[in-house]
Amino acid sequence: MKIALLGYGKMGKVIEKIALERGHEIVLRKNITDTFEGLTAADVAIDFSAPDAAVSNISTCFNNNIPVVSGTTGWLDEYEKMVTLCTEKNGAFIYGSNFSLGVNIFFELNNYLAKIMSKFSQYSVEMEEIHHLQKLDAPSGTAISLAKGIIENSNYKKWTLEKANSDEIFIDAKRIDNVPGTHTVVYNSEVDLIEIKHVAHSREGFAFGAVLAAEFLIDKKGVFSMKDVLNSND
Repeated sequence: MKIALLGYGKMGKVIEKIALERGHEIVLRKNITDTFEGLTAADVAIDFSAPDAAVSNISTCFNNNIPVVSGTTGWLDEYEKMVTLCTEKNGAFIYGSNFSLGVNIFFELNNYLAKIMSKFSQYSVEMEEIHHLQKLDAPSGTAISLAKGIIENSNYKKWTLEKANSDEIFIDAKRIDNVPGTHTVVYNSEVDLIEIKHVAHSREGFAFGAVLAAEFLIDKKGVFSMKDVLNSND
């Protein structure tokens, strides 16, 4: 499989390492100021760029019939436009706020716990996410996905970074050097506390999942999620 890496920072370099170990070839390594030369030779593109580059990267891929795996966060106000473009071009697309296999298991656990806890109004929920200082968006895309999972399975209406009302989920977003990513969901009452947590030890878990997603996307058409990738590996 020939891969175009759109974004060649720390994550891009780890994705390259994993991809090469799995026998794939890198035909393009692009940063914001680079060109797309070599893109048309790719079987699939993996985008871990900056929020202000993601839409251009994804659009260019669809316009050149290149499937896209995107793990860039902070641009999702344009997500539906990219889905529409993918459909118009008969393309293939996976966006994930987090490609770590462990985090995607954590998403499922979060959804299940939210369904259970929705029956017990004495518990309030809040979240904490911690990332490295280079993380540009806050809260993280993973934290937003976790909050959406709770909202879809409970009476909570939205998330906030400020002091929360009773129908809001407070997200405490912290930036600390050399932290790949830690996410915690806490249900608290006067008598006890229930907590679930995912701690990433390195970027390799994210990179491995992104390469798996790229492998999954070959010869497919449509818009998929990491859940589709995980189900294909049952």
